[in-house]
Order: sequence, then structure tokens, then C-alpha cells
Amino acid sequence: MNDKYKPHDWAPHERPALPGSPSTPLHPTPKRLAFALVGVIVALTGGLGNALVVANLPYLQGPLGATQAEIAWLPAAYVMTNVSMNLLLVKFRQQFGLRAFTEVFLVLYALVTFAHLFVNDLNSAIAVRAAHGMVGAALSSLGLYYMIQAFPQKWRMKALVLGLGTAQLAIPLARLVSEDLLQIAEWRGLYLFELGMCLLSLGCVLVLKLPPGDRFKAFEPLDFLTFALLATGFASLCAVLSLGRIQWWFEEPWIGVALAAAIALIAAGLAIEHNRMRPLLITRWLGSGRILRLAMGVILSRIVLSEQATGAVGFLQNLNMGSEQLHTLYFFMLLGSLSGLLVSALTINPQHLLIPLIIALACMATGSLMDSFSTSLTRQSNMYLSQFLLAFGGTFFLGPTLILGISGVIGNPQNMVSFSVLFGITQNVGGLMGSALLGTFQVVREKYHSSYVVEHLSLIDPLMQSRLQSASGAYLSALADPSARTNQGIRSLATIATREANVLAYNDVFMLIAVIAILTMFWISSRAVWLWMTTEPVAPFTPNAPTFSAQPTGANPS
Repeated sequence: MNDKYKPHDWAPHERPALPGSPSTPLHPTPKRLAFALVGVIVALTGGLGNALVVANLPYLQGPLGATQAEIAWLPAAYVMTNVSMNLLLVKFRQQFGLRAFTEVFLVLYALVTFAHLFVNDLNSAIAVRAAHGMVGAALSSLGLYYMIQAFPQKWRMKALVLGLGTAQLAIPLARLVSEDLLQIAEWRGLYLFELGMCLLSLGCVLVLKLPPGDRFKAFEPLDFLTFALLATGFASLCAVLSLGRIQWWFEEPWIGVALAAAIALIAAGLAIEHNRMRPLLITRWLGSGRILRLAMGVILSRIVLSEQATGAVGFLQNLNMGSEQLHTLYFFMLLGSLSGLLVSALTINPQHLLIPLIIALACMATGSLMDSFSTSLTRQSNMYLSQFLLAFGGTFFLGPTLILGISGVIGNPQNMVSFSVLFGITQNVGGLMGSALLGTFQVVREKYHSSYVVEHLSLIDPLMQSRLQSASGAYLSALADPSARTNQGIRSLATIATREANVLAYNDVFMLIAVIAILTMFWISSRAVWLWMTTEPVAPFTPNAPTFSAQPTGANPS
């Protein structure tokens, strides 16, 4: 055996749980604190760059000279490259080590971001997002490993929750700081900050190195064919979900072609894996009832969590609320996410993982129901509690779902790649599905309510005549022509009717989200009752130093 692939002689407490993960030696307290700090920096770098772009797409559209459909390719490019990287990342880590992969892509990411500062071009901006998508998958794993080093073995599960959940803080944090960054140098301020975070992370991982782990020859030639098929298929699917509601599903021919290609490519990749002797993906494990239920639960939770980006923020922006007016709301979102993360880490119990899921869904359903009674007089202060509950539920939900899935990996390390891919896909594609579903539903309901409102507006109605005279009177000092004032008054009433139709449509969106959350909660509750009646253990394991490589999206691209 080649010396570089020769297993180390680890002490019992140092042995990596799975090949490719770092060992876990004992560290002094100052070094543990340093590992925790680096873990937070690396995890935030993995999610903050894309979150800054998602939160400021309208401000990037003008300087880059892009249409609404063209600028939507920025978050789409991130997800397109991010969603499939775990197919190669796990085996790359097992054969070459995670550090080699991360340092190479961190340097590439820094170079592309630096070059984009001097090229005011949409294509270079898309290249930066694609590079960030690739390195983001590695940074989430790296942040998790650093956080694990910061905790003793008995608290490894808490480290797992904190390491994974830290990246979820990127979205509300990006909305809080992006206003100041834009004032520094317009769109370049965002990329300067992103470049700074990238260089800071690179310096941190070079100075404070992770302990080594076992390595072995993992890649096979057929792995790259599977990767090419599945990566292209999932990239096409992500493009459809990202652009479908903007260019509209039945209007652009490329949407149907891309969707058909995605189905064919993903099916071909899975067919190859299903019949391999040593597959990259264990399709039979992925197709088991337990894993399918887990995937469905994660996707539904991501759809519900889309209420914040597509629902509440979109609703307030529709009422002409600027980002500077929403700072306090974003602070409550950040506070809710941080609270959910800390409570989850403190209360996580491997024997009782379904109860936190039910509590999280109850919080999200309550928040959505509160928002479903909004009016055109609703302001951001009316949504502080509801958005806090939604943010709390989103991070409180994440840890138990990961523990539920990884329990099947500890017993069979061959499922590592399959679980990493599954978790990354459900997080990314679930978020895109939520934005696409809710955005499309909002447009459809707005057209319905608008037609209903306009149908019941008549100039022969005395109340309507009074409103028209009031609206026309506002232009008395500006327009001398009575006919012109009447026309302007009619336009003002039409604008009000459109605004009210949008308010009603958003209320329907909030109610739909609440219904999805409640149904998912009942489904998980019935599952918990069934497990209790059959005395089947929920998660009979205690992780040692779990290994996984999944990148959750916090910037619900929208």
C-alpha cells in the first residue's frame, strides 16, 4: 500500500468515525476556542457571499446592465454548481484530504472575485457565483469539522448542530449589513466584502490546520461519468426552478427543453449507479422508506421557510418598504435564527428527534398564520413576532433532520456520499421549489383577485364616484384640464386596486404556507405515534465525530 494511503495508528478517542474526516485529538481550551472561531468564520464565508447577492439583486441589476431575467442567473449559478459538488467532494476528501480541495477552490474563488472587481460584466459576475457554489460545498464541511474540534467528545452532537446551523445565519446577517456595503462602493462594496471574507478564511485554515485523517484510493473512472450526468441534470433543474416563474413556465421554449433534459440525465445517472458493483450513490438506500420520508420532510420545511424571502419581504417591498426601513425586521429574523440554533444545540437528544421537528413546524405554522391577516396598513413592526417564530423554527428544525439521516451513515459508511448528496439536494432544490411555488402562486392569485376587484368597480356606483373625485382632486393644482384630472384619478384608483389585489394574494401565500406546515406537522406527529406504539427506536446511536459534506442554502434564492 502506498504510504500516503497507509492508515494511522490512532488512539481510541482520536480515531475518525469515517474515512476522510479529521481525527479528534485532545486540545487545550485556548485552541478549542480558536477552532470554534475559525469554524464560524468559514461557515459564514460559505453562505454570506451568495446571501449578499440574493438580498441585493435589484441594486446589482442597473450597474451590471442586466434585465430581471438575466440578473436571476446570479443566484441560479451558485445553486447549479453547489448542488452536485458533494458527489465528488466526499471521495476527494477521502483520497486527497479536505484541506487540499478547500485551499485550491478558496484560491480560485479569491482570484475570480478579485478579477470581477475590474470587469463590470454580467458574465464575470455569473462566474464568481459559480465558483462560490463549488467552494461553498467545501466550506460548509470545513466549518463543521472545525466546530467539532472545539468540543469534547460528549458534546459532539451539539457541535454538529452548531457547525451546520451557523451557515443559516448568513441570510438575515447579509440583509443587515448589505446597506452599508452598498454605500461604500455600490456593487463593488459587496464583492470587496466577499473577497475579504474569502481571504480571511484562507488565512485561518492555513494558520490553524485540522488534524490529519485516514486517506485511501476512492475514485473510479465511472464516478466521473455519473457526476457529469447528474451534475448537468441537477443544474438544468435548478435553472428551470430559478427562472421559470420570472420568464414564466409556458412562455420560453428552453424551459421545457431543460426540464426534459434534467429528467433524462438524472434518470441515466441513477440507472448507472443502480447497476454498478461499487456505486457512488447507493440507490437502494436512497429509495428506502425512511430516507424518502426524511427527504420529503426536509423539502417541505424548506418550502415553508421560503415564507421569509418570498413572502414577508416580498410583501413589504410591494408596499414600497425600502431595505433601510426593514433593518429592525431583519434583526428579529437574525435573533430568531440564532435562538433556534442555540436552543437546538442545548436540547438535542438522539432518542427524541421528532419532537423538535413538531415544535419547529408549529412555530412556522403560527408565524405564517399571523401574517395571513395582513392588510395594506401592515408594516414591518407588525411582523416582528411572526418572522421571529419562522426564523426560530427554521434553524430548530435543521439539526434533528441531520441527526436522523446521519444515523444511517454511522452504521454503514458506504452511505456517506449518498447522504451528503441527498442532504445538499433537499436543502438547495427544496429552497428553489419553495421560491418557485410561492412566487408562482402569488402571481396567479394576484391575477384572480385583481380581476375580481376590477369586476366590481363601476363608475355608476356613488361610492366609486366619491373616491374618483377625491383621487382627481389631488391633481387640482397640477392639472387644469378636468378630463386629464379624471384620467389621472382613474389611474390612481387602478394602482390602489392592484396593491389591494397583491395584499390579498400574499395573504393566500401565507395561508398556503401555514397549511403545508400544519399538514407536515400532523404527518410527523402520526409517524412519532406509530414509532411509539411499535416501540421502534427513533435514533439509537451516539455519534463520535460525524462526517458529512452538505451545503444548506440560506439565501433562499428568490
